[in-house]
Amino acid sequence: MADDALPPSSGGAHSERASAAAGETIAWVGPFAVFALWLALDTRLPLANPAKEVARDLVLLAAIVGFSWRILPRRISHWLPSIALGLAVFALWVAPDLLVPGWRRHWLFQNGITGQLTTSIPPADLTAFMLVLRTARAALLVPIIEELFWRGWLPRWLQNTRFERVPLGQYSAFAFWATAVLFALEHGPFWEVGLLCGIVYNWWMRRTRSLGDLMLVHAVTNLALSLFVIATGRWTFWM
Repeated sequence: MADDALPPSSGGAHSERASAAAGETIAWVGPFAVFALWLALDTRLPLANPAKEVARDLVLLAAIVGFSWRILPRRISHWLPSIALGLAVFALWVAPDLLVPGWRRHWLFQNGITGQLTTSIPPADLTAFMLVLRTARAALLVPIIEELFWRGWLPRWLQNTRFERVPLGQYSAFAFWATAVLFALEHGPFWEVGLLCGIVYNWWMRRTRSLGDLMLVHAVTNLALSLFVIATGRWTFWM
């Protein structure tokens, strides 16, 4: 068939579908992409703390509202179990370092692939204001950004590139384990507890099929970890 014999609306319809698909992807991935880009450029930004930390939080909040507001969950189905699970994951996260002296110094955790233990904010810069900012980001912004990507988008996209056709929490062995492994790699020298955390979060997503519950679990874990870091001065837990 000649090109001029095509239905006049076919190209426009295809373009509209592509645009809608791109918009749907950005809603789930956009805040995470902004977060990753900020981390990549952090040391090059011409800002000093605390202005840099305030700017980061405002940019992340704008990304969440601008990209993802319409898809954010409006309810949490399992409040108490999700809070309890978040505390359990926190305990899992800190247990190896508390139970085994020197655990994190082993080459399995600090090497040329996983990186070295560092803290993203020098302890000298951690004023009361900075501590509040860092804790609020960890407990309020990061869980939304990461769960949109790690439990809301990636496992569904791994099952079908038209991810919107895949229900939240639908199980596939490949998607489950690939997401857990990639989540572990994101956490560098803490990859082994990151892997366990990813498995637990993926399991809870499969059980609840509720992104709101996953955000709550993640928020409780991060809040407990932040308070632990502040109380003990173990700043390297704040990557």
